[in-house]
Amino acid sequence: MPSGGLETPRSGDITGDVRQTTNHSASGVSARAGGAGVAARGAYEPAYVYIANTIAEQIGSGVYRPGDQLPTEPQLRATFGVSPMTIRRAVHILLERGLVTTTQGKGTFVRSPDLGEAVFRLQEITDMWTEDDASVDVRLLEARILPVSEEVAEMLELEPGDPVVYMRRLISRGGVPLIYQVEHVVYDERRPHVETQLQITSLDGLLQAARGEGIPSGQLTVLAVSLSPAEAKLLKVPECSPAFCLEHLFLDFDGQPVSWGRFHCRADQFRLTTHIGVPRPAAGEAPHAG
Repeated sequence: MPSGGLETPRSGDITGDVRQTTNHSASGVSARAGGAGVAARGAYEPAYVYIANTIAEQIGSGVYRPGDQLPTEPQLRATFGVSPMTIRRAVHILLERGLVTTTQGKGTFVRSPDLGEAVFRLQEITDMWTEDDASVDVRLLEARILPVSEEVAEMLELEPGDPVVYMRRLISRGGVPLIYQVEHVVYDERRPHVETQLQITSLDGLLQAARGEGIPSGQLTVLAVSLSPAEAKLLKVPECSPAFCLEHLFLDFDGQPVSWGRFHCRADQFRLTTHIGVPRPAAGEAPHAG
């Protein structure tokens, strides 16, 4: 293999060095590092993980910038004193993190952050039902069986007029309304949906009920919406206030829809944040393994 290229290891290959890394310095990775050392790690860490984290931190701190070529495999081997496979495993980690790209015969290069690869998590919302927060309250506003509308019939693959269980809920925290939910569940006379929903008084119970017993999959769609007068009144905000809407569709094991609905979330109470590139430690925080 040409000295400028780094070959991606096979997925089944798990060989590699494990070395003590406390107070180990990566100043030799490149002269551009300016002799800066890397903060101490745990007592023992796989060498390929340590090497990947060291290079990632240097990318995050600007030692290596987008388009820059990393040292060649022989140079990295000489710097860290490890086997070729260990270097390849380290580079494979950087590839999986989207920090570098490799070109056969040319080398490994730092990638520019790609906005198209940004992933947002709904953690701020889901934390409400994973944390034991007694101030979170779920109020069932309505639960009844009614004929399905044409819009909902299309989502649930029903015939217009088929019966569905229709429910509305208001979710508050500390007395402040945060989320208004509307849900339609395919009616099954063998299961007492309405009675079950009437017993839900926590967000955790709501989430479990929405998933249903044995529901294996679903879809979530995020929409930007303006609240209707009725929705705004329930959420105690002005009419046409902005909100983001989580549209959810749950499927059974045969891939058939069983539940469709929307969570209308107040835009002034939630935000979605993500990171691209290498996250930088907060002020006063020591770098850590990614």
